[in-house]
Amino acid sequence: MVDYGKQFMLYLMDEKCYDNYFVEFDLLDGDCFRALLSKGLGLGIIAGSVLVKVPQITKILANKSARGISLFSVLLDLFAITIHMAYSFVNGFPFSAWGDTAFLALQTAIIAMMVLFYGGSTVLAGAFTVGYSALVYVLMGGLTPLNYLLIAQGFNVPILLLGKLSQAFTNYRNGSTGQLSAVTCFMLLAGSLARIFTSIQETGDQMMIITYGSSSFANLVIALQMLYYWNASDKQQKKKKAAAPAAAAAAAAPAATKKPKAKSKKTD
Repeated sequence: MVDYGKQFMLYLMDEKCYDNYFVEFDLLDGDCFRALLSKGLGLGIIAGSVLVKVPQITKILANKSARGISLFSVLLDLFAITIHMAYSFVNGFPFSAWGDTAFLALQTAIIAMMVLFYGGSTVLAGAFTVGYSALVYVLMGGLTPLNYLLIAQGFNVPILLLGKLSQAFTNYRNGSTGQLSAVTCFMLLAGSLARIFTSIQETGDQMMIITYGSSSFANLVIALQMLYYWNASDKQQKKKKAAAPAAAAAAAAPAATKKPKAKSKKTD
């Protein structure tokens, strides 16, 4: 049991930190604390990512509609996530530093397929599923050189920003967030913010840090829109409820004041 416990702790920290904590009982080591915090955050983000877009998926299923969701935005987001996942995997970065992208990629692909399906393009939805599966194999199956992935990762920031901000523009144009899930939006924001710290701590890769910083900015814009249009929708609903009795009274007033026509007298 002790060996299993030690193996688990060595997954969370290196041998030096293990000795500091459990042999020398030095619990105030700053470097070890940051490393342990980063690993714990990374695993927590991965656990949360398993369900992060499920509220969005269930909302589309429940309404049988993907209204307000920009397919262009979803596809760009999926491309950025997939490139980031492949880049991290081929580089051999710790799974705790990028594992959430695997679950995000799967869920984003499902959302893209559903947008196509509920948009009336069943054939396109099937073709997309097959095509995306082939793309993942090419990128992560050793068929794509690392320097190509590095170049693609460099394009990730503008692609990610374009995808997220196009969704923000769709929200602005529609005056609502449509079928977007508030839970998903805020979980994505929290995850991307935490990933900035874990990337600094676990990989030190500047490209990953910049990518997560850009993602946090774009996610923040959509989260703020969610709050704004949420409040706007509540105010509109209250106005409609307040105006309904007045409108009903105004409609009934002409009928009540309408005088019957006088009957004409017959003359002999």
